[in-house]
Amino acid sequence: MFRCAKVQQRIEMTKIELLAPAKDLQVGKAAIDSGADAVYIGAPQFGARQAAGNSLDDIRELCHYAHLFDVRVWVTMNTILTDAELPLAERLAWQLYEAGVDGLIVQDMGLLTCNLPPIRLHASTQCNNRSIEKIQWLEKIGFKRVVLARELSLQEIQAIHNVSHIELEAFVHGALCVSYSGQCYMSEAMCGRSANKGACAQMCRQRYDLLDKDMHLLQQDVYLLSLHDMDRSHSLRELLAAGVTSLKIEGRLKDENYVRNIVSYYRQALDAIFAEADSPYCAASKGLVSWDFTPTPAKTFHRGGTDYFLHKRNAQMSNFLTPKSTGEKVGIVLAGGKGCKRIRVEHTCELHNGDGLCYGDKGFLINKVEGDWVYPNQAIDIEVGTVLYRNLDKVFMQALEQTRTRRRVPVAIVFAETEDGYSLQFDSVKERFVYEKQPARNTERAEATIREQLSKLGDTILVAKEIVIDWSAAYFLPISVLNEWRRSVVEKWIAEAAKQTIQPTKHERQSVGIAPAPYPTNEPVDYRLNVMNEAARKFYQACGVNEPSRAFEQSHETGAALMTCRYCLLHELGQCCKTKTKTEQPLPAYIRTSGRLFRLMFDCQRCEMRIYAAE
Repeated sequence: MFRCAKVQQRIEMTKIELLAPAKDLQVGKAAIDSGADAVYIGAPQFGARQAAGNSLDDIRELCHYAHLFDVRVWVTMNTILTDAELPLAERLAWQLYEAGVDGLIVQDMGLLTCNLPPIRLHASTQCNNRSIEKIQWLEKIGFKRVVLARELSLQEIQAIHNVSHIELEAFVHGALCVSYSGQCYMSEAMCGRSANKGACAQMCRQRYDLLDKDMHLLQQDVYLLSLHDMDRSHSLRELLAAGVTSLKIEGRLKDENYVRNIVSYYRQALDAIFAEADSPYCAASKGLVSWDFTPTPAKTFHRGGTDYFLHKRNAQMSNFLTPKSTGEKVGIVLAGGKGCKRIRVEHTCELHNGDGLCYGDKGFLINKVEGDWVYPNQAIDIEVGTVLYRNLDKVFMQALEQTRTRRRVPVAIVFAETEDGYSLQFDSVKERFVYEKQPARNTERAEATIREQLSKLGDTILVAKEIVIDWSAAYFLPISVLNEWRRSVVEKWIAEAAKQTIQPTKHERQSVGIAPAPYPTNEPVDYRLNVMNEAARKFYQACGVNEPSRAFEQSHETGAALMTCRYCLLHELGQCCKTKTKTEQPLPAYIRTSGRLFRLMFDCQRCEMRIYAAE
């Protein structure tokens, strides 16, 4: 059940937000029903996922539904903007504010010079938020929250928290970008599709050849830059202790089944922490969730898991064999060969007809299962000893599609006698009804009837927490009258709750960016500032940056690093210069895809890998 049982007994509880992605209105509602404390959704324009834009009407409806549970709605407007786009973005910000949105996630500093509504601004991870100095600067210029770089360790997050007061949001689950967010220009260089404009072509999920300095082939046609998905479900306590108050699930292109499964999984994990006797945390929204399935992350889109750099660098962050969903490990092939129409599998779980199994970047559907024998839907070539994964569990997906998972808000109901009739109150919402009093013949039956009818909240989002009957004597009331009164108060409660747009506090209403602060001297001021409009250029100048460079999308600056990564191929290949003794094995120097050659540069002092276009 979603709720902390002892919340009211505790003082100074820290509210923790489980933040879920919303591809569209339907997925957003599914996230809320599954226990999300907040959702983030793409605006009609200017979101970093062009394929995940939503209409103002849908966003308005999502806000209406979310606020019934005190769930917040954050909207992404986190692309960089041209001069022509900036006034359109300003207008859109007002439209979103009027639709009930609680905050905007932005990247372009030009927006801070606009006439914005009194709404919270969050610094997108596209702002490259990975140093103490950068995050302190974002706090000084008016941002209320910063979305941390995925690459930060617990120690780095804790250090940021120790010297700042800004809210910290960290990713806990989902797909990983191999480059620091906001610092990837490979898609723009290769395809003219800017990641900073929401049109990433996912160059990290492409096949590459790996070559040494003499152009000798070391690896051929493999997915060198395709990372496992993030999974930090076993480190939630550590993240909270480090100062993170918003735990973010990636996936604004993911479907409803994925979001239901992953949000439910993290909701249950967090609630278990909150329910501990000495826990100082509670959920940031209200409601009870009841589930009729067991959430399991590996059963929806899943590339394998890594906590990335949370506990510093570790091995096996990528999968060279496939960028696709691999799902859960289910068994090993005991009998196979070429052109097999059936294979024998030592499987560790029940397999079903219609399941999808995969190995590397190959896969098949199961036509039939007979004991250890599996019959693929096509003849396959597979070797004995091959590990099989299930990336489609038909039975589990059917359970998700048919789930009746509900979220409800507990309300205290008070039915009371008045001078001229009765009153009915749901929490703070109260109505009075003039009605003739008729003494009941049977006191117990009269009370039981009232309790029974008032508790019949059916398909509403409400559930009775307690029912108090306050009268001087028992009275008879027809069931039809009780039902009518109950419906009236429920409608009024929902109307009142929907109007409770979660407005910024007085402090949050202060204008953003009216007093620019000195930009950190250790931060780059070249094309990596992503300055695409005159307003942003002037803003940075006001912060002490003399000549902000134009964005890569405008300049295509020669010699620019197209990717800057904490992920390193030397480490992934077991050739890290810091941890491995000297070897005669050739070191990688280039990668190649679609006929284009790229140079690798390893900065071992900073533990970074950079990728450049080969000259």
